[in-house]
Amino acid sequence: MRRALAASLAFASCSALAQAQHDPAATIAAQVEAMKPFAPMDGVWRGPAWTLRPGGEKRSLTQTERIGPFLGGSVKVIEGRGYLPDGTVGFNALGIISYNPATRSYSIRSYALGHAGDFPIQPTPDGYTWELPGGPGAVVRYTATIKDGTLKEWGDRIAADRPPLRIFEMELKRIGDTSWPLGDPVAAK
Repeated sequence: MRRALAASLAFASCSALAQAQHDPAATIAAQVEAMKPFAPMDGVWRGPAWTLRPGGEKRSLTQTERIGPFLGGSVKVIEGRGYLPDGTVGFNALGIISYNPATRSYSIRSYALGHAGDFPIQPTPDGYTWELPGGPGAVVRYTATIKDGTLKEWGDRIAADRPPLRIFEMELKRIGDTSWPLGDPVAAK
């Protein structure tokens, strides 16, 4: 009993010390600063896209994205919707980009097609790149550029034993600003 109490007290004092040393304002400021390269993504976007389905069939969509900062600019929230020619939603995804000052790394939390995961993402001088598993021995690498109001993104399935296979492309035009996800918060009263 004494050992359990001593262990509990030691754990509590270490936790209190760690919390006392953590400065949330400094952490959030570092996150906000690190997210600045992703600012050109903000807004509402629309344009043509296509994806290669597992059977090899190419599926065309009208892709839309609404992208905005959240939590004081410390994260970026992305919703993608792909509309089929009949107007129904054929693709819907949610992504959250964040930065961890402790590891000095970016990640994207992605939800799409019934899958979810955390994946490394890197800003580039004119966009970003990120990768996710693409099956045994393969990755899917997404690369994007943002220039002159156009967001282009493409995805290549890369396997060690064959040339890269383009499985996705979109070319979106920025069509306006958005207050999403900040707009219309629940009021205190």
